Amino acid sequence: MIDGRQRTVIKVQCSDSLELRHNATFQVFRKYSHSLGPEALKFLEEILDRHGIQDDDVEFSVETVAREYNKQDDAVMKVSLDILRRVYDLLQDQGAGDAKSELLEPDSHLYVIDAFEMPLWNWSHERGTFERSAVLPTISGTAESRINAIRNRLFVIRQSILRNEHFSPSTIPSRDREHLVTLKSSKQLLGRAGERFLLLGMLVHNNEGSLCLEDADGNVVLDLSKLDEPGEGLYTEGCIALVEGEYTKDGTLEVIAIGQPPCEDRETARSIYGHIDFLGKGSTTLLEDNQYTRRVREELSDVYFFFLSDVWLDHPGTFLGLQKMFDNCIENSFIPRVVVMCGNFTSRSIAQGSARDIQRYHENFDTLAQLIASYPQITRITHFVFVPGPFDLTSNATLPRRPILSSFTSPLKAKIPRVHLTTNPCRLKFFAQEIVVFREDTMARMLRNTVEVKPNVSGEDLRRYTLLDQSHLTPLTSQVQPVSFDFDHSLRLYPLPTAVVLADRYEKYKLTYSGCHVFNPGSFVGSSFTFSTYCPAEGSSEEG
Repeated sequence: MIDGRQRTVIKVQCSDSLELRHNATFQVFRKYSHSLGPEALKFLEEILDRHGIQDDDVEFSVETVAREYNKQDDAVMKVSLDILRRVYDLLQDQGAGDAKSELLEPDSHLYVIDAFEMPLWNWSHERGTFERSAVLPTISGTAESRINAIRNRLFVIRQSILRNEHFSPSTIPSRDREHLVTLKSSKQLLGRAGERFLLLGMLVHNNEGSLCLEDADGNVVLDLSKLDEPGEGLYTEGCIALVEGEYTKDGTLEVIAIGQPPCEDRETARSIYGHIDFLGKGSTTLLEDNQYTRRVREELSDVYFFFLSDVWLDHPGTFLGLQKMFDNCIENSFIPRVVVMCGNFTSRSIAQGSARDIQRYHENFDTLAQLIASYPQITRITHFVFVPGPFDLTSNATLPRRPILSSFTSPLKAKIPRVHLTTNPCRLKFFAQEIVVFREDTMARMLRNTVEVKPNVSGEDLRRYTLLDQSHLTPLTSQVQPVSFDFDHSLRLYPLPTAVVLADRYEKYKLTYSGCHVFNPGSFVGSSFTFSTYCPAEGSSEEG
């Protein structure tokens, strides 16, 4: 017999269990920026009951439904019951049949992310975290766009520095503690001549042509006469630097040391901001990332991405090179899951070209579409991604650059089933990995705009760290590299991606820095037809 008290306990337990399941369901859909109404929630409850899902497995099961819902073209923020039913039917058809262990399906976890589709997250100095902008960004921007873009760059780096062990004061008393230099702002220099300061700011020139360090509170002129050897990397006008020096009576900072801000690894940033959906495709937890990373390594070791740059379609050997590459894929049963082709797709700019030049540009894309379509074994599996270069015809000249005009690329859409005509830069999301693809001659532009901090640049300085340390693809002023400020966040490298493809006309290279794999595939033009293959299972690249 069950007495009244036991009935009450059972009722309370059932109520608590139901509330936990509801909370888990709401949280999962909220992660994908969707909200649930009563009807949708009831339908999900019925599904969970029908399949006998235990409380501990609710989150995982609902995640499967929410992820599939988020992929639907007509998915709306307020979850539609009709679409939800369709998603459930699709999952059933996919078969749920074999319930042993659901195999990873690469295509269902592959996203090509347009720069203009990425949500805008601004750094909130008051709240000490990122805050999604309530105002939709526009290509023309607003009066505050430029200020917000620069402030975001500065504050994003500053907040990561304040967590860095080298910049956090030790709690252990030591002889050096009284000489510890902590991060200050320019306004704290006033009236304190003879004292030493460490500042973080942007290197710029003032109206008189003097090099200054500018932060959110003001600026100070830099005196480099006593600077011996600056830290590694390139120092350009527009880059953010850490500067240590003594404030003088003349109102200048006598610099004794200057360096790039330290780079925060992806895992650290994700552990703090893992709940934020920077890409707009649903956020994942570190635990989910680790599980996906392990399973990709074990189950998808044969998945490869190809990256090509400077695929000059007006060069006589380019199509022969592509044909040779595709033939090798067929002969060796080595079909890539993704082929990313970066511009320029012409050897010279035709923005001001003749009608014949423009017609030839269109015809070359038609020839390329025919060539790719002639390999049905490849087109059945491979996603083709096209990223414009500086010479390609797009609707804007600023970064991020819009896709190549559709009037030229219509043959690609018509003949290639899995084609993505995207922006520069763009991002690939593959399970837990984020791969940034950027086609710009950044190295040459940076070398032309180095400041007098480090006049003789050579060796390793020409390679790597600057962009990752700067958490930005173009650490330059808007006069040097025009940017649509409302979309400056699409150039942000924070949290650090898994890989960055810097398709630059500079020599090809690869390296791994702070856990991020960076590589330049080199130019496809010429007799060698070089490109890079990237293996997500290994997180590394090789020459193709």
